[in-house]
Amino acid sequence: MQDFPKQVLLIEDNPGDADLIRLRLIESRTQLDVSCVNRLSEGLASIESTPPSVVLLDLNLPDSQGSETFRKVLEKAPGVPVVILSGKEDEALAMKAIHQGVQDYLIKADLTSRTLERSLRYAVERQSVLRSLDMSRKQQIEFKNQFLSHVSHELRTPLTCIHQYASLLFDGLSGPVSPEQRDHLQTILKSVNQLHAMIRDLLEATRAESGKLRIEPRCLALVELARQAVAMIRPMAIEKRITVHLEADSHIPLVHADPDRVLEVLINLLDNAVKFTPPQGSVTINLSQQKTDPEFTYVTVTDTGRGISPEALPLIFERLYQDPDSVDGNRSGLGLGLYIARELINLHGGRIWAVSQPGHGATFTFNLPVYSLSKLLFPVITREPELRESIVLVRVDLKPLASPVRGNWKEVCHDCLNLLRHCVYVDKDLVLPAMATNGPEDTFYVVASTDMERVNIMISRIVAQIGALTHLKASGTIRATARPVKFSEEMHGKSLKEQVEQVAESITELVLTDLRTMNGFNTKETSANAD
Repeated sequence: MQDFPKQVLLIEDNPGDADLIRLRLIESRTQLDVSCVNRLSEGLASIESTPPSVVLLDLNLPDSQGSETFRKVLEKAPGVPVVILSGKEDEALAMKAIHQGVQDYLIKADLTSRTLERSLRYAVERQSVLRSLDMSRKQQIEFKNQFLSHVSHELRTPLTCIHQYASLLFDGLSGPVSPEQRDHLQTILKSVNQLHAMIRDLLEATRAESGKLRIEPRCLALVELARQAVAMIRPMAIEKRITVHLEADSHIPLVHADPDRVLEVLINLLDNAVKFTPPQGSVTINLSQQKTDPEFTYVTVTDTGRGISPEALPLIFERLYQDPDSVDGNRSGLGLGLYIARELINLHGGRIWAVSQPGHGATFTFNLPVYSLSKLLFPVITREPELRESIVLVRVDLKPLASPVRGNWKEVCHDCLNLLRHCVYVDKDLVLPAMATNGPEDTFYVVASTDMERVNIMISRIVAQIGALTHLKASGTIRATARPVKFSEEMHGKSLKEQVEQVAESITELVLTDLRTMNGFNTKETSANAD
């Protein structure tokens, strides 16, 4: 059993009530250190400097009233037991307080020294039990995660071996294969690939639960990534005679997101949509912006499938959940895909949700933060109270020597980006986040407050310093080019902020045009169909 609390913090603004509570505490225990403050702000400051054994809290204070009062105390001191002292009985408020972590709710008029002593003792004991349970739960989760991670890694080796030998047989490299044997081998390969996907999801879910899931945001042209996702899902859709459409607003801004992770979410949603849509149905992916929320770009995946039951809809993003009405021999898995998708979107600062009516398909929506170039550009390209005279966009291309890429090319590019940031003037130049491209090449951009004559000095410095990196010499090449950012005639007479926004739009369009060219898409194309 825990000792009776020695340090009590009383947050009470009524002097008479404060004296009465002190008296009750002294009657119950003579050796108590009781600190009293009359405002919540003072109480929070006292908790931060000297955490007490227990907090006695009045809910109606000069600077805070009601449930907001105990919520702030619980946030400041999650491990300290809190007992509410109220002047009136409020069953609903008492239950709300208990559910949110308060240990007891006492009425001042009924307070006796024995009641108060018992409440404090029980509060400390309950808090101690909760701490022990929480620690035990975390230990169990850690053990489970370690076990799953170990088993998953151990399973990969034999599965890889099975896949390699089955592929050799399927390709006829070990001798002729009859049509019936080829069908059996195809079934083996399909099952092995399914097990690989399950193992990957288990590892990802384990990382998500332990807070080890990571993202590497880049400047991302979402339309190009959506086209890539549609191309990847097309064979499966064609096999089921399902039409897949891609629709996009005329101008979708760059987003700040991890291209690999966003593609993973898109493929998961499209794969589910195709699986749960009957033949002759359709799946539509739509990219849009909403006037009410301009800082995010919205992505929706809509199908004409069977829909999701009202009972299952609130649960579909939970770990290991599978709707029992939608699982059959052709739709197997661990129920981790949507859980991982939710965790990945949350890491980006966005959210994901679904709406559906049984028999009328389902719509999944998630949003991603827009990359706000104008905010970053303002202090760089302005010299109060006007724009700098000229601005240049510098493009730095890194290309691997070998195909396929050998060694850790990703790490080489990361080191080059870090060095690039040291090759520019921080008050006059801006290195944009790395661009997301389909191939192994990496492209970086610098917005430089200079002209085309003087930019050659910067280009020479970039090529010389980055090109001197030993691991880049061994694995790739560097090329740097520049072009001016043209100022529109429409900018005259506009505010400085509006001018910067127009420059940002011009730079964004230049970058998007490059990305479309690099990824092999028509620069005028804004939507696509996979029929």
